Amino acid sequence: MTFLTQFLRNPLALAGSLILGLVVLSAVVAPVLFPADPLRIVGPALVAPFTDGHFPLGTDGLGRDILALILHGASTTLAIGVSAALTALVIGVTIGAIAGYYGGWIGNLFGRLIELFQTIPGIVFLLALVSLFGPHMVFIVLIIGMVSWESIARLTRAEVMAWKKRDFILACRTIGMTDIGIIFSEILPNALAPVIAVSTLSVAGAILVESGLSFLNLSDPNVATWGRLVGDGRSMITSAWYISAIPGVAIVITVFALSLVSDGLGEILNPRLRR
Repeated sequence: MTFLTQFLRNPLALAGSLILGLVVLSAVVAPVLFPADPLRIVGPALVAPFTDGHFPLGTDGLGRDILALILHGASTTLAIGVSAALTALVIGVTIGAIAGYYGGWIGNLFGRLIELFQTIPGIVFLLALVSLFGPHMVFIVLIIGMVSWESIARLTRAEVMAWKKRDFILACRTIGMTDIGIIFSEILPNALAPVIAVSTLSVAGAILVESGLSFLNLSDPNVATWGRLVGDGRSMITSAWYISAIPGVAIVITVFALSLVSDGLGEILNPRLRR
């Protein structure tokens, strides 16, 4: 049975993918429906949802169209989540593979590095780095990746330690393959299946972290994101609850969909988790 067939037969992965498809579609149509800057003021402030045909989801406290902010924010939020997760994947797989493959002081050194980052409060480290480098989107993506790689590294380390003992790996050493060749061409292609499933969930984690930074006004003010819209509406939560509620629901739905896809991939790629 092919991977695609298993994926289509998995209800979790299929449901999550359909929801994510709608989110991606929203990001794609945003420049078509709203070609202008979504952060510009287009009407009166605090128009309630479904009361004005020009602004179906209403306007925020500055008179910006919430629908335009939601659609444009979809692309930005997804791009941040995917980019930060890829950054964490590269760092985590590299450190985890080295820690798992090599024994002795090299493996212990990288193992201690993983444990060190586990003990550091992620949010404190994140806030310190953002304060140091500034709220620029590139820095935020890199910083989120830097504080969320340890779970990927731990899983990669465990998988590599298990695979390096296989007979075909011993045969590779016998014929003179280099350590780098063995790790990247023989071990990682076999060990990455559960790592990919966890990395999918890392996208959701990155979206939540960026939303938290935006809520605290520590994100790039020149970029429309769902978290920033939630933060902009927090001071008017009693009088204009929809400003925070609408992007908040979008964040919850997207994170839930990514969680479903991650669980589905875990069942497909790891036979031990199949029902």
